[in-house]
Amino acid sequence: MNEPLRPASLSPSTLGEILDRTAQLYRSRFFVFLGISVVPTVGVLVPVCGFFAFLVWMGSRNNDPAPTGDVKLLADVFLVAVVVVALAVYSAVAALAMAAMNHAVARAYLGEKATIRDSYKGIWRRGWRYVGLLILEGLIIGVAPMAVWVGIVAIAAGVGILAKNAGMGGSANDALVGLAAVLGVVALLGYFFWMLLRLSLAFPACVIEQIGAWAALKRSSALSKGTKGRIFLLYLLGSALTSLLSMGITIPLAIIAALIPAFSSPQHAQAANVVMIFIIYGASFAVQALTRPVYGIALTLFYYDQRIRQEGFDIEWLMQRAGLVAPLLHVPVTEPWLPPILKPQPNDSTPPPTEAMKQSTEPPAVSGESL
Repeated sequence: MNEPLRPASLSPSTLGEILDRTAQLYRSRFFVFLGISVVPTVGVLVPVCGFFAFLVWMGSRNNDPAPTGDVKLLADVFLVAVVVVALAVYSAVAALAMAAMNHAVARAYLGEKATIRDSYKGIWRRGWRYVGLLILEGLIIGVAPMAVWVGIVAIAAGVGILAKNAGMGGSANDALVGLAAVLGVVALLGYFFWMLLRLSLAFPACVIEQIGAWAALKRSSALSKGTKGRIFLLYLLGSALTSLLSMGITIPLAIIAALIPAFSSPQHAQAANVVMIFIIYGASFAVQALTRPVYGIALTLFYYDQRIRQEGFDIEWLMQRAGLVAPLLHVPVTEPWLPPILKPQPNDSTPPPTEAMKQSTEPPAVSGESL
């Protein structure tokens, strides 16, 4: 689908049309989008494999004498280090992959060719911006409600202790505390989903318009007005697709592993458990790699659809193609690896010419007598 855009594709779209367009783009450039999506999966797969290898090693030492305190401390430090490294690597690579996905979708949406190399090359110089954007989204969407929940639990525990010390405990008090906890959980879940929908267009805005992380969050908040319900349905459909693919991969592999006679014996029970863990997490990684492009493509299409609805992007783009206006500033273009060659500029420290130099450069006057 490298043909130029038709005017019909630059018009406000329904949810069904956006999903249909998402399927068309994904199918036409399947290996490009899948290749972009596989990168974060591979980035986190190495520390996860190290973690499982460590668990297998620890399981094989069950019959050994009890480990000393130094061995336990070393094991705990190793596990913490693996988790920290895995989270850091996954966050950085996931941010770059999301930006590369938006870059590739934007180029494909505007009828240009997109490749895996060009997509990552186009966003590489601004990689820290996208990592910062992902961190900001995580702090706003996930960390903030968790911190509030911890505070609510601490306050509820303190109130309960004070009530018991004052002799005010009872079933009514416990029911009131439980009701407050339930209401708090509902409120925090509502906040989580509301901010998730409100900031869902931040990455497309940051990549396509080449703006900062905080400006991209504000831009997403403005563009998402009036379309949060459609984006919520997209997430529901994506979750259902992920669940179906996970069951479609995990259940047959689990049945095959259960039918192997060697895994049925008690001697190989531990090995069978390890194999099952690898199957489950391997299927999870494969499903994530397959479904991640669906979100990236659909959210970028939502971004363009909202710009068409709110800002007349379709008219602006068609006028630009007709040569009536200057080219758009917010079209993703792959940046060159080398800086441009600058023309030499005159040296401002050169002294101004003197009167004698001016006279020497003037042509000689021609008089009538010399003729």
